Amino acid sequence: MAGSMKEIKLRIKSVESTMQITKAMELVASSKLRRAKERVEQSRPYFETLYRTLYEIAAANTDFTSKYMARREVKKTCYIVIAGDRGLAGGYNSNMFKAVAADAAGKDYCVLPIGKKAVEHFQYHGTELLTDRFAVVGDLSVSDSFDISRLVCDKYLAGAFDEIKLGFTQFVSMLTQTATVLQVLPFDGPRPERGKERPTQILYEPSGEAVFDAIIPEYLAGVIYGAMCESVASELGARRTAMDSATKNATEMIDHLNLYYNRARQAAITQEITEIVAGAGE
Repeated sequence: MAGSMKEIKLRIKSVESTMQITKAMELVASSKLRRAKERVEQSRPYFETLYRTLYEIAAANTDFTSKYMARREVKKTCYIVIAGDRGLAGGYNSNMFKAVAADAAGKDYCVLPIGKKAVEHFQYHGTELLTDRFAVVGDLSVSDSFDISRLVCDKYLAGAFDEIKLGFTQFVSMLTQTATVLQVLPFDGPRPERGKERPTQILYEPSGEAVFDAIIPEYLAGVIYGAMCESVASELGARRTAMDSATKNATEMIDHLNLYYNRARQAAITQEITEIVAGAGE
C-alpha cells in the first residue's frame, strides 16, 4: 500500500510539472497573439488595395492579354505551403497538410514550404521542393515575401509549372482557424465582353498591360505576407487553445490522483488500526 501511495504521489508531481509547462506556453501564446492579430489587420488593406487595382484594370480592358492571366493546360502545380515552426498547436499543422493533400490528389506538383514543419513533412514524403530556404516562418519578413514572389513568378513565366496555389491557415477568431488553399496564379480576374468595358478615369502609362504585369509580383508578395501573418496568428491561437485544454486536463487528472491517494491513505490507516486492535485483543 505504501508503494502504491508513493507512485501516486510521484505521478501527481509529474502532472503538476507538466501543467506548469502548458500554462506557461498558454500565457506566452496569448501574449504574442495580440501582436499577431495587429499584423493581420495591418496587412489586409495592402492586399485589398492591390487586388482592387488589378481587378479594375482587368475589368476596364479587353485589348490586352497578360501572361499572368493566360489560361493554359495544367500539367504541373506549385503549392506555397505555410505551416508552423513547432508542434503543440493541436491540429494546426496536420489540417494544413490534409487540405493540400486533398487539393493535390492526382496532380503532378512541387512545393515551396514555409515553416520547419512544412519542410520536414514534405521531405519525409519525398515531395519535390522548389526550395527550402524559407524554413523558419517566424523569422520571415516582407522582403522575404518579395523574394518568394520573384522566385515563383520567374518559374511560372519560364513554364516550370502552370498554376500557383497558396496553402495557409486563415485566422477567423481565437477559437477558429481554417486551412485554406487559394489559387493565386493565373490571376482570376473579371474579363468584360468586348464593347462592355467599364469606363475608367485612370490612365495607365505606358499601358494597362504593363502596369498589370508590374503589379502582379507585388500583389503575390502581398498575398504571401498576408497569409504568413494569418498563419502565425492562427498557430498562436491554436496553441493557446491546445495548451488551455491540456492545462484543464492536467487539473482534472490531479484531482483524480488526489482522490486515489486519499483513498489509499485512508485504507492504510484503517489497516493499521485493525492490526492494532487485533493485537490488543490477543
